Amino acid sequence: MVARPPLRILIEPMTVGDLPAVHRIERASFSVPWPDDAYRSEIESNRLASYLVIRAGDDLIAYGGIWLMVDEAHITTFAVDPAWRRQRVGETLLLALLDVALARRAREATLEVRLSNVPARRLYEKYGFRPVGLRPRYYSDNGEDALIMTTEPLAGASMRSRLAELRAALSAAPPPTGPTAASDVRLDDGTEPPRGTA
Repeated sequence: MVARPPLRILIEPMTVGDLPAVHRIERASFSVPWPDDAYRSEIESNRLASYLVIRAGDDLIAYGGIWLMVDEAHITTFAVDPAWRRQRVGETLLLALLDVALARRAREATLEVRLSNVPARRLYEKYGFRPVGLRPRYYSDNGEDALIMTTEPLAGASMRSRLAELRAALSAAPPPTGPTAASDVRLDDGTEPPRGTA
């Protein structure tokens, strides 16, 4: 058996042409996926939003987005194709979203995550998010509570140092090798779309 060579991954802004692949990952990752027209509306008309995708070769393998609300970057959605999980793709995407937040001068980043999604919570904690509250019965599929997690100030010395160390470790790690058997571990955050604003 010959080992596959590592693949080069590319991070880009999400486009309308990416939506079929985004919807495929969305349906594989969330029990209550966003409506099909939600991402189109987000990338075409929401000036608060920034959405990114990760490609490996010709394949779109992950996506995520933030809203910049005043000085807070709110991670609205985050998902990795199940066949590409456990290859540091989620870390790469999360770091890229935090870089967008910094570039847009966000003071902090925040998100909601299911209490039961321990792998995602560990990833977010690694990147400086800490629990700050609960949203009771936030998830409409089963009424599960959401844990609200927020970073310390993104421009602060402690957070910049943490991100520099994590970036260096990610750069030194082997790149993804390709799709594997779908993992049962969810590294997405399971967020639902924000309601009532655009």
